[in-house]
Formats: sequence, structure tokens, C-alpha cells
Amino acid sequence: MIRLGLLFGGRSAEREVSIAGAGEVEKALDKNRYKINRYDAATDLKKLVEDAERLDCVFVLLHGKYGEDGTVQGLLELLELPYQGSGVLGSALAMDKHLSKVVYRDAGINTPDWIHLDKRSRPSKDEVTAKISLPFIVKPCNQGSSVGIKIIRDKEEILPGISDAFKWDDEIILEKFIPGREITGGILGLDELEALPIVEIIPASSYDFFDFDAKYKPGATKETCPARLPEAITEKARELALKAHRALKLSGYSRTDMIIDESGKIHVIETNTIPGMTPTSLFPQAAAAMGLDFSQLLDRLIELAMQR
Repeated sequence: MIRLGLLFGGRSAEREVSIAGAGEVEKALDKNRYKINRYDAATDLKKLVEDAERLDCVFVLLHGKYGEDGTVQGLLELLELPYQGSGVLGSALAMDKHLSKVVYRDAGINTPDWIHLDKRSRPSKDEVTAKISLPFIVKPCNQGSSVGIKIIRDKEEILPGISDAFKWDDEIILEKFIPGREITGGILGLDELEALPIVEIIPASSYDFFDFDAKYKPGATKETCPARLPEAITEKARELALKAHRALKLSGYSRTDMIIDESGKIHVIETNTIPGMTPTSLFPQAAAAMGLDFSQLLDRLIELAMQR
């Protein structure tokens, strides 16, 4: 029997999402195969350290800061505990929206134009529009689940939008808004990588993009998997997901979000190193489309963790 630590919760803005996902994961795991110990990263890290010698593996189900950014991964490395997903460097790179886009560009991956700001740089609205045209999206650099994100369409919205984003992080990006079809591509594996079927994300018409409410409000978004796309676009999207995974030095699994513009060009937006993990989440949907049900997917991720 595998002694598994389930690490969830934490202190990020996505705490409740993590708790909900952990409940689904625990329910789906085979109790004849795993002895499960639960650890809330907000309160139980000391207990996790004390229990480390009695655990075989940790399943990390944290999102955002202090969980998806390499910090917890570093702790687990020090404890010599296997865990699913990417290591310290890959997790940190993918979490930072500015640095990940620098890596994309360096790897020849198309990503929307952007400018990077920190709290020491507070440009005027004219300075902003001289560098990036409207509309654009304001994003905190180190948040997930679209927390703190807003589309800026009018010049008068620029400074309030920047101020709001700085409430969530000390660094932000202003990224050119690309209208189009939203898709996501999952990757699974260690040395031999498998690109999962592409999922198309279709938020209700009341949403400008796949924001926090569209992600988590029941019925707000429709997903199609496999996405109904021309074969050439599907293959290109799968290729880009693989390329992003490799460029960011990721491991185990990842999910890369992309936009297809009206010309058919694909723009890579960001890569998630710990995708949502409920039976209806995007990555498990894609795994199911290739024949891995939710319980089998969890088994596979744990196997990969222990192999690595």
C-alpha cells in the first residue's frame, strides 16, 4: 500500500478551489491501494515534515502562491519526498507570467505582446498606450485562476486597472488582448511526453474571457473535447503545448492555454503546472478523451512521481 500525503489548501487566493479539488481527488483514489494522510499547507506543514519518513509520495493540489510556484516543491525536495508534477525551477518559471512569456519568446513560441511593471514603475496612461495598444489585459504576475485580471478597453480605465492588479501582486503585466477561440492542451509524461486531446473553452456570452466566475460558476462555461478544429490547427496546438512544456522545464504534466485568432494563428497565453483536478476539470476531461478515467489519471500521476 502506498502511503500518500495529500497536500492542499494553503494561503493563496485559490485556497477554496484547492480544498474542493482535494475532496474530489481523495474520493477518487483507490483506498485499497493508498493510505491517505491529509495536510493543509496553511496549518499542517510542520506535521508533514514530521511525517515525511512515513510517506511514500505527496500529491500536491495547491494553486497559486506558496504551492504552484516552486516553494512547496523545494520543501519536498529537501525532505526527499516524491511528488507529482514539475520541480522548483519549472514551477517558478511557469507561475511568473512575465518570465514564462520571456521563455516562450526565446523558444520561438508565439505569445501576445506585453509590458512588465513593478510597483516602482507607475507609468502614465499616455506612456502605457505608447507601448501597448488598447484593448489589453492587466494581469498580476503570480496569481492563477484569472485572479485580479481585467480587460482594459478605454484609456480612462488604465490607471485604476493597474492599481487594482497591484493589490494582488508586486509585479504585473499588460498583455495585448487577442479575441478568438480559447483552447487548452495537456501534456502527460516524463521523458516520453504525450499530448492530450485539445479542449475548447466556450464561456457564456456574458463573459469577455475565461475569468474566475466563468471557471468556477456552474453552467457558466461549455467545454468541448476533443475540440472541433481543423486537423492542422489541432496538431499545431498540441505541438505548442509540448514546446511550452519543454521550454519551461516542466515534468509529469502541464496544461497550456492558448487563443486562436480570426486568422487561425495560435497565441500561447500561459502554462499551468498543477491544473484543476476534479473529474470535470479541463485536464481530466482531456485525459478521459484518450481513455484515462479520473482514478486512472491520478494513479498515473502518482506513478510518474515515484518513477522520477
